[in-house]
Amino acid sequence: MSHHLLEMAKNLLGAAQEDDVQPFWKVKGLDEMTAPEWESLCDGCGRCCLLKLQDEDTERVYYTDVSCRLLDCASCRCSDYPNRAAVVPDCVQLTPQTVEDIGWLPLTCGYRLIRDGKDLAWWHPLVSGSPDTVHEAGISVRDKVFGPETEVGVDALEDRIVSWPGKWVKRGKRRTP
Repeated sequence: MSHHLLEMAKNLLGAAQEDDVQPFWKVKGLDEMTAPEWESLCDGCGRCCLLKLQDEDTERVYYTDVSCRLLDCASCRCSDYPNRAAVVPDCVQLTPQTVEDIGWLPLTCGYRLIRDGKDLAWWHPLVSGSPDTVHEAGISVRDKVFGPETEVGVDALEDRIVSWPGKWVKRGKRRTP
């Protein structure tokens, strides 16, 4: 999460706490959120930026440990977010509608959690107040990506299938926010 978005989210959260009201993600539906609220739901894990393969017969989706060419694997953020659709034509822009329709969002995804009526995890930057907790908890793709799609041939993707992006990570200590 960019520093600017995190500050905006903290301000939104701080205002909510001062007025003794629930944070926006507990009271608003995805389609009711402002643009800054929407963007702040992204925890910066990078899991959705991993290439996925879908079995044509079963429609099951398999994650790989190969990233989109735009993923900065150190920050786990898109290196060209404003222009991503022009650079990567099949990049999926998350909207309230696509979040409803997509079945491959990670179990840990803030958009998916809110869609499913669940709360954000302790390590989510909106809860912890820090963009680092997603990495500290072992949720992000940091140090787990084999390489970008530009370095892995399409024929080799099946050999890069991994299960961890579709699971909650058990390691990582809960930090008191």
